[in-house]
Amino acid sequence: MKQIDYGHGSIFRAMILSAGPMMAAQVLSLLYNIVDRMYIARIPQTGTLALGSIGLCFPILTILTAFASLYGSGGGPLSAIACGRGDLKEARTIQNTSFALIVLTGLALMAIGELFCLPILQAFGATPGNIGYATGYLRIVLLGTVFSMLASGMNPFLNAQGFPAAGMMTVLIGAVLNIILDPVFIFVFGWGIEGAAWATVLSQIVSALFIFWFLLRKKAVLKLEPLGCFRSIRLNRIKRITSLGFAGFIMQITNSLVQSVSNTILGQTGGDLYISVMTIVSSVRQILDTPIFGLTDGTSPIISFNYGAGKPDRVRSTIRLMTLISIAYTCIIWLLILLQPQFFILLFNDDASLTRLAIPALKAYFFAFLFQAFQYSGQTVFKSLGKRKQAIFFSLFRKVILVVPLTFLLPYYFGVMGVFQAEPISNFVGGSACFLTMLATVGKDLKKAVVKQDSTVKAE
Repeated sequence: MKQIDYGHGSIFRAMILSAGPMMAAQVLSLLYNIVDRMYIARIPQTGTLALGSIGLCFPILTILTAFASLYGSGGGPLSAIACGRGDLKEARTIQNTSFALIVLTGLALMAIGELFCLPILQAFGATPGNIGYATGYLRIVLLGTVFSMLASGMNPFLNAQGFPAAGMMTVLIGAVLNIILDPVFIFVFGWGIEGAAWATVLSQIVSALFIFWFLLRKKAVLKLEPLGCFRSIRLNRIKRITSLGFAGFIMQITNSLVQSVSNTILGQTGGDLYISVMTIVSSVRQILDTPIFGLTDGTSPIISFNYGAGKPDRVRSTIRLMTLISIAYTCIIWLLILLQPQFFILLFNDDASLTRLAIPALKAYFFAFLFQAFQYSGQTVFKSLGKRKQAIFFSLFRKVILVVPLTFLLPYYFGVMGVFQAEPISNFVGGSACFLTMLATVGKDLKKAVVKQDSTVKAE
């Protein structure tokens, strides 16, 4: 697989080569959960209730992803910046440290989840009607925690080295296997919701094994040391990785918190059927969020590399192009949701009563989707340049400070639909604040750096 040169040539070409595979990888990664939901929703007689049960498990699984993001999105940019400076030893050490942290944390989370599965589900809004399905699914999926975290947490390091196609292959292998195994385990073997869980676990194991193979090759730029990596753990290195990755971690954790709060409020105000509606809406949101997340995540190493290499003009151009593409994408998606909401809902369920409730919920939820472009772009810039405080603050601001209180308050005035209306308000306020702050701080500094660079070149 050919390595990409982030520091020279066309920025648009570098973005296509880097972000393209990352976008594909994110879409394929999403298939692990989405395909499960598509098949589970079509289990005869119990599909709708089982779908809501998966919705209860998702916030818990999001927490596992958050820890993988803590080490991956924290170590990945640091590794890319080190590569930009030509310090491959430091880049390799950061990668090995992140690997060790993922393994240790994954083992701990798996043990906690298995021991306290039932009370955890109850805390996340499970009801007597759906907790049986949720428990059966979650206990099995938790067995693959370490492999799942490795598959997602180590992907940023493949991209940092300039091999985004390898990152895409990591999830492509697992996603295809999951698509094949799901119907076999669910319907042919008759395992139901547990079959979907086993398909997911086996697919994650295969994805993790591919990453092992790639990073252990002699041709790997940053070769992994599975045993020696535990010796590379140092407190100051952990602080650097986790402080930068904390923004992504907070974003995932707060997503889990919001989903849990939403499920609880919906269960109280609308019943189990509205939890299934939220599961569908959240699933559509995941699908449509994934390309823009893949775009910004794939662009991140280009920004980090050129920042480390002292090329502010390429950093500015990359940010500008990333933002414009994000805006165009979110506008198109908003129009599609407005004109054809049934198309997205029917991907998961064809129950007439569920579709009738889901259409207005989906339109309300996506009303201000455009501002996701500003949130993701601003957040990516802060993370890529190592601006930890700003990245963390705006993760907390949109989800914790805005969404959670609104989810509690709006149902008192607008009924059950208030839960879905909290999202567009937070998108507008949070996305605008994040992007404008980025322009006022990072944008201003980069502009000065470009002017200084141009003056130096002219003087020479």
